[in-house]
Amino acid sequence: MSVDLGTAQESAVRRLIARFSWPMLLLLCVMATAYGFAIEHPVVVFNLTYLTLAIVLFYLERTMPFERTWLENDGQTFANIAHTLTSKGLVQGLVTFSGVIGITAYITPMQGEGYGIWPREWPLFIQVIMTLVIAEFGLYWAHRIAHEWPVLWKFHAIHHSVTRLWIVNTGRFHFIDSVFSILLGISLPLALGAPLEAITWLSAITAYIGMLTHCNVDMRFGVLSWVFNTPGLHRWHHSKKISEGNKNYGENLVIWDQVFRTWINPDRRPPANIGIMEKMPAGFIAQLAWPFKQIRSQIKRKDNS
Repeated sequence: MSVDLGTAQESAVRRLIARFSWPMLLLLCVMATAYGFAIEHPVVVFNLTYLTLAIVLFYLERTMPFERTWLENDGQTFANIAHTLTSKGLVQGLVTFSGVIGITAYITPMQGEGYGIWPREWPLFIQVIMTLVIAEFGLYWAHRIAHEWPVLWKFHAIHHSVTRLWIVNTGRFHFIDSVFSILLGISLPLALGAPLEAITWLSAITAYIGMLTHCNVDMRFGVLSWVFNTPGLHRWHHSKKISEGNKNYGENLVIWDQVFRTWINPDRRPPANIGIMEKMPAGFIAQLAWPFKQIRSQIKRKDNS
């Protein structure tokens, strides 16, 4: 029996990429961000790093996809990009790079010496880890509430209405949903006195993990899924089944999913048929208006009953 060495080598390379691509890509992004701070150009380096990550993942999605059916066009690319620009791009950009665009006056009082109980004398990498864990508490509950409170679900449903996962719908969030999540996420570390640099690190890491989480790339995660929100976990979160979709709320880490027992990682393949039960309009403007129309209709039905 003959063996195709080329095919065997290709399979070995693919398995190697699947095993190490997620942690290596995240590590490289973190190293690039650290370099950006070191040369005092964190914004420029972040944007270049984020763009490079997108290009690499776009290539991997086409060469080694997790779900081939998710490569098919769903007609939502424009809406995905438009939501990203109006929610993550605008709202998170205002928070992350506030020093560049002139709104530091709003958070300067929280950055003064002696404010809060934050240990600013500790090494920065420890402060960043602390910020990730503490902010994750707010992000976890913002996400969970958005699933469990009907009014907020109307806004969060925009994100879950996708029928495939890939890097372009990473930032597909209604801007109301984004504001709610970001405010809850940064309020705790800011209230405790976390420095702006740690908050900037939080936003950069959240952006990197967010794109990695939504990528349609065949990857292996192992013990990483016990600590981080990986694509393997997030695919379950996009399931149409409530028992699966209302789980794995973590944004970057899954520590609070572990604490509040909402972490799942079944030993089977997650569903490829994802989305929501409600009917979502196809157009971007109609999607922006959809939650408000749904809420108004509910109010009218209550008034008429």
